[in-house]
Amino acid sequence: MSDPVGPGDLVLCVNAAPNHVTGEPVPLVAGETYRVLSIFEFACPCGRSDALLDVGVDFAWCQSRFRLLPKPKFEAKPRRVSAPKENETV
Repeated sequence: MSDPVGPGDLVLCVNAAPNHVTGEPVPLVAGETYRVLSIFEFACPCGRSDALLDVGVDFAWCQSRFRLLPKPKFEAKPRRVSAPKENETV
């Protein structure tokens, strides 16, 4: 990932291939969003990333399995308040 990832960021799983060291299936689901709990600055044995991400599933996963999702932009928008119209009697 070229973008800096930090704890609390949302990432999208794009690679749920079997574990590249043991060949066992992984519990991650491609297309699901995960929240990063912590980052471990260790080089992955595959050589594709320089960090492992803890997303709360098993231990930690190669950073190349995920893509950083953009943070939502909050804009204050003026809202209309609907109030009943008052009628004057003449």
